Amino acid sequence: MERVNVIGGGLAGCEAAWHLAQNGIKVNLFEMRPIKTTPAHLTDKLAELVCSNSLRSNEITNAAGLLKQEMRAMGSIIMKVADMTSIPAGSALAVDRELFSSKVTELIKNHPNIEFHIKEICEIPPTPAIIATGPLTSEGMSTALAELLKKEYLYFYDAAAPIITGESLDWDKAFWGSRYNKGEADYVNLPFTHDEYDTFYNELINAETYPLKEFEKPIFFEGCMPVEVMAKRGYKTLLFGPLKPVGIFDPATGKQPYAVAQLRKENAEGTLFNMVGFQTSLKWGEQKRVFGLIPGMGKAEFVRYGFIHRNTFIASPLYLKPTLEFKALRGLFFAGQITGVEGYIESAASGIVAGINMKRFIRKVGPIALPLETMTGALLNFITSSSPENFQPMKANFGILPPLQNDIKSSKLKKILLSQRALDSIRQFIEYEKVFSKENNKTIYK
Repeated sequence: MERVNVIGGGLAGCEAAWHLAQNGIKVNLFEMRPIKTTPAHLTDKLAELVCSNSLRSNEITNAAGLLKQEMRAMGSIIMKVADMTSIPAGSALAVDRELFSSKVTELIKNHPNIEFHIKEICEIPPTPAIIATGPLTSEGMSTALAELLKKEYLYFYDAAAPIITGESLDWDKAFWGSRYNKGEADYVNLPFTHDEYDTFYNELINAETYPLKEFEKPIFFEGCMPVEVMAKRGYKTLLFGPLKPVGIFDPATGKQPYAVAQLRKENAEGTLFNMVGFQTSLKWGEQKRVFGLIPGMGKAEFVRYGFIHRNTFIASPLYLKPTLEFKALRGLFFAGQITGVEGYIESAASGIVAGINMKRFIRKVGPIALPLETMTGALLNFITSSSPENFQPMKANFGILPPLQNDIKSSKLKKILLSQRALDSIRQFIEYEKVFSKENNKTIYK
């Protein structure tokens, strides 16, 4: 059997390779690191989580939680390992990122149907192939894609939050807690007075940032907008965003602070913390100075400063089918953030779908789009049917799902019903795929 070439060892590439390998299809998986690295990656591990260790909410009334349930149902390796390496984060699913990427790497490299190659691919690979090179696609592959697409890339800038040590915090000011005491007290809270916030805000909006190249127009995705860019929208913007104090009460005063910065565990031991919502393009010295004004962080030790990098994605409405197959070349599929999905789990989910349809291509049957009632299907339909002129990356959200037949007033009930419909639909899809696989003498979804 000819091998499928999967380019990119991120979340999407690993999901695609895993699905194919689990179905008895031989895979060549190519990853350029550590021969060539990126501005964001720090290791040579597969499926490295760059911006955050959180995969967002696990609750079924949250779009991210629903998407994760669909992925689990489809046999996701990313969800399997994330559940194995999870650390406390309230209602969210956060992982020990080092253990997470190490375990994914181990499973992928030891699979008998996957042949792993450390090599930068600088040309469109021969089909059958899946391109999952991610938002930090190398210059060589970017050039090859630009020639294939005959059109300029779309792009935006992404930013990551700093990570600090727990022992460097002032625990006389910091306290554990969760908003409205919901779930476990898994977040460290740093409360501001009005005067403290005023000082911090003014220093933040006037701090020095790394300059962008003149020919590159800065387009920030809303979900990863640098905190200083957000702050410049208005004095109270952060109070309705990452510094929202609602539902938090300082045990020292018994009152709600004027503002609250939150930190989330970065590893299982709780020695490292991620500054939630503090993605930034500030210069490193400015990060230490300005973020040091946050109460409790006067002596904070930064093990990783925040950073900004260019993320690349193609105009999927022009080039991709909802099955993620390239319109102009049969047997070539795309997956991951390069398609215009935004977020860890969205990227991984697209990898599963690319794997499913590559499997069908290899077995000479037609590709299949997931039902629009599922979060996965709705997301891929959105990125492949939006207006190409105004196309921007999209995360999972209930707004992309088809509406319910009945008008439901309660937002929570509506989300519950949408989630139930989605999970029923994904189960039916899986049963359909099982029949297909049985007819082809294969078993999937173990």
